[in-house]
Amino acid sequence: MSSELSAQVGVNPSISTPSITSTEGLSSFQVIKRNGQAVPYHDSKIATAITKAILAVEGSSASGSTRVKETVDALTQTISANFYKNKPEGSAISIEEIQDQVELGLMRQGLHKVARAYVLYREEHSKTRASDEDISAQSKTSSHANIKVLNADGSESPLNIGRIKTIIHEACASLDDVNANDLFEKAQNNLYNGIKQKDIATALIMAARTRIEEEPNYGYVSARLLLDSMQQEACQFLDIATPDSFQDMKSLYADLLSVTLNKGVELELMSADLLAFDLKRIAEAIRPERDFQFTYLGLQTLYDRYFIHWRETRFELPQIFFMRVSMGLALLEDNPTERAIEFYHLLSTFDYMCSTPTLFNAGTNRPQLSSCYLTTIPDDLAGIYDGMKDNALLSKWAGGLGNDWTPVRALGSLIKGTNGQSQGIIPFLKVVNDTAVAVNQGGKRKGAVCAYLESWHLDIEEFLELRKNTGDERRRTHDMNSANWIPDLFMKRVFEDKEWTLFSPNDVPDLHDLYGQAFETRYQEYETMAANGEMRLFKTVSAKNLWRKMLSMLFETGHPWITFKDPCNIRSPQQHSGVVHSSNLCTEITLNTREDEIAVCNLGSVNLVNHIHDGKLDEAHLQKTIKTAIRLLDNVIDINYYAVPQAKNANLRHRPIGMGIMGFQDALYALKLPYSSIEAVHFADQSMELISYYAIEASANLAKERGAYESYEGSLWSQDILPIDSLKRLSEERGEHYSVFDDSTQLNWQPLRDLIKANGMRNSNVMAIAPTATISNIVGVSQSIEPSYQNLFVKSNLSGEFTVVNPWLVDELKALGLWDAVMINDLKYYDGSLKHIERIPEALKARFATAFEIDSRWLIEAASRRQKWIDQGQSLNLYMSEASGKLLDNLYKTAWTRGLKTTYYLRSLGATHMEKTTSEASPNMASVDHSTNTMTSEPESTDFELNQAAEAPQFCSILDPECEACQ
Repeated sequence: MSSELSAQVGVNPSISTPSITSTEGLSSFQVIKRNGQAVPYHDSKIATAITKAILAVEGSSASGSTRVKETVDALTQTISANFYKNKPEGSAISIEEIQDQVELGLMRQGLHKVARAYVLYREEHSKTRASDEDISAQSKTSSHANIKVLNADGSESPLNIGRIKTIIHEACASLDDVNANDLFEKAQNNLYNGIKQKDIATALIMAARTRIEEEPNYGYVSARLLLDSMQQEACQFLDIATPDSFQDMKSLYADLLSVTLNKGVELELMSADLLAFDLKRIAEAIRPERDFQFTYLGLQTLYDRYFIHWRETRFELPQIFFMRVSMGLALLEDNPTERAIEFYHLLSTFDYMCSTPTLFNAGTNRPQLSSCYLTTIPDDLAGIYDGMKDNALLSKWAGGLGNDWTPVRALGSLIKGTNGQSQGIIPFLKVVNDTAVAVNQGGKRKGAVCAYLESWHLDIEEFLELRKNTGDERRRTHDMNSANWIPDLFMKRVFEDKEWTLFSPNDVPDLHDLYGQAFETRYQEYETMAANGEMRLFKTVSAKNLWRKMLSMLFETGHPWITFKDPCNIRSPQQHSGVVHSSNLCTEITLNTREDEIAVCNLGSVNLVNHIHDGKLDEAHLQKTIKTAIRLLDNVIDINYYAVPQAKNANLRHRPIGMGIMGFQDALYALKLPYSSIEAVHFADQSMELISYYAIEASANLAKERGAYESYEGSLWSQDILPIDSLKRLSEERGEHYSVFDDSTQLNWQPLRDLIKANGMRNSNVMAIAPTATISNIVGVSQSIEPSYQNLFVKSNLSGEFTVVNPWLVDELKALGLWDAVMINDLKYYDGSLKHIERIPEALKARFATAFEIDSRWLIEAASRRQKWIDQGQSLNLYMSEASGKLLDNLYKTAWTRGLKTTYYLRSLGATHMEKTTSEASPNMASVDHSTNTMTSEPESTDFELNQAAEAPQFCSILDPECEACQ
């Protein structure tokens, strides 16, 4: 191998290379050498380089080692696969970027000595090259002056290096610790003769995004470079002269609004009603500078999945996008222009963000704006398939689905019409699974559905195994979600170690609609009938053993989730109009369903960290945000396109909305509070009380303006029973022995009670905390109420892979003089954890503890404080750093005794992560004693074995590119 080819990956060419089985090269990629020449990429050269680096440390005796060969092959394939994912076809890879990936691969493989030697070798040769006149600045400038750009029409034009320099300097303006000149030099390494016009932007972005891990502000630089590319694309499509700089673009933004809307209407992609607004006033309200708020992940996500496009050309720009959505949500207002501007400022400042379906479809000809739909499947063949048809129609327009399957009779039950036996619910769920795959929301995101089954259903044991990787594939559903709908009586039987009876719902038809003491009484009557031989089909099992199986399957497969029927119903404001039979796709919605009503919820989230000012929560700012957000959400109901009539019936009759939060972890960072602290629990309580107060107040004021919702009379609202009051009802129904609730308050609620008494409520439900899996990416904050996953990691979604660094941590480490290359490598090695990095102060480790380092009792405690204020639920993920049946058992028992309505995913660590850390025994699950700020013990838990060899569930929206939750 020649010295020049070895230099492609920076290894010593004098070391002999053993025989290696190389993978195929990436023929569509170019490697840009340091003299600007482009040559084809071949991954065999990477394999050679890695081998030589290993042999340089281990000696030539390892040249025939199978271990070396396997390591080299695995690393080579991984590095090439990363380029496939992150590089568009036809783009270029600089030598430096290849070397960076080799270095990172060696570190991840644990070959630290090899990586260290590799780094030293690169530094040595970098110094040599710096004095080499063949690659001097003069030569480089000369070579780039001769570069020709291949235009879309096949013509060539000279590379405008001056514009590139201007854009890079503007992209770096006002950002600390980024170097425009250095970035400009690096960007030139990615340019070559014959480069396509569209690939120039990619080359610039790649030069910046590779530096995000060392300086988070390069994420903003990358976003601004992407913005320039988007502006060029839109201007060319709209036949407007491409601006030479961001400053030029500001003056064009106002003109672009009218052109964009007219083009969208012409192509039948936008509603013609948008043209009736006062477009001059609308255009004057646009704030182009807000484009610079985006991180790279956020802007790329918007570009890939949200912007209006025609034949894959995006012609919508960020501020026009926000204005289009705002106008679409103001169509029915008395003064639509004024309200559109109000909504625009709410969204474009990132104070609040609508859910994904609203962002997708507002202002279009099919404005399906709602997030979640809940249905009950009836016990007849026509009804079952009608339910599946409804699923398909709702999923087509980006709705997430929750199906209640409890009424459908169990396996072996009698079918009178045919005198045969039922096959139960499992075969039908297989069809539901395949429907979700087939109807994928127009390619924007994967169709998603969750099936719910109550724990007394005779098919429950097989239902628990739907996601197993073994068994009859005809009875497995690998692409849909499932959840247990658990009555309180079952949990009492678990605690008391008693038996539990399983029934077919056609034999016990009224259990489906009963809850609380009424359910307990009727259920025990059916058990007596079964014991007396009055029922043919039933089964008696140990409640504790069934609970163990629920938890074991949850740990092994990630499903079914654990949700609780009685808290959802006992605390529901709408008890007078029906029963909550299930939650939704993401377990935060708790609405009634029946034959003529498919429950609908309309979601959005307040960005909590945006409301932290001067070290505290800005109540006036929060009230203003919530007032506008509730109005916007209420508008969704009337503007919404309904794919099925039952959804329209329910939505117009009850008008439920679900305002949630995101950026909770960021708010804690801003307040310098660890998630695992009593102060954080108090903040969760106090902030949610404020949000609840202002949300209910806004809905009551809307009722004065627009009238109360149709089914208001008879609701808990009409009886002066607010969410905080319903907590007492739950305690009375369940029994104080099983209730560990905090019912303290900080605000004076009497004025709000008087307001509701005078006006009523505009919405039957007003709050629900959704996962915000995607919209938090857009805004650039932590998801929902989640703790930080890691402080440095690579995030995957449908837009690709993105390096994510915790900017709060970086700022703290910079202030201490600890942010350097060694720290970056330590964070990579320890998967973003600070726990084992000795030079970091303990106080900082506590504040920046990652999700698996936080005892999940703190998450439950904070969630229970929020739950007392929320009329619906919250998507609460729980985390386990080690396999322990006792801890898992105690965790979910704690969630129930704390009054949580639902839980969401259980996250567990993969084996590769656990090998890097020292196992430590987790403390016993406990509660907070609020008088002493200490922990007190929980009710007894029962230990059992978990399958530690099972594959850990994937992270929704983090490791699974296709899972985007309901926002």
